[in-house]
Amino acid sequence: MNIKPLGDRVLIRPLSQDEKEGKTASGIVIPDTAEKERPEEGIVVAIGSGKMSEDGKLIPITNVKVGDRVLFSKYGPSEIKVDSKEYLIAREEDILAVVEK
Repeated sequence: MNIKPLGDRVLIRPLSQDEKEGKTASGIVIPDTAEKERPEEGIVVAIGSGKMSEDGKLIPITNVKVGDRVLFSKYGPSEIKVDSKEYLIAREEDILAVVEK
């Protein structure tokens, strides 16, 4: 199934524990049982066309692109499940940063 977000929304695939680094910056290993909260990091899967301005012009999403690894606010995105896979739909303003390597 193909999902196309509307407006200024972004479809994000949350990172699994395997994709996240299991250590702190100081080298302490974090066990799998320690993090059971919703992930706050993911990969952008699709983006909407953008937001309409007050004068009716389309303002495209330019801060993120498909494939970017992003950090987002914890309670901003909505959870959805498609074909037994979990995704998040967030507004562009809920995305806090792009992680660059």
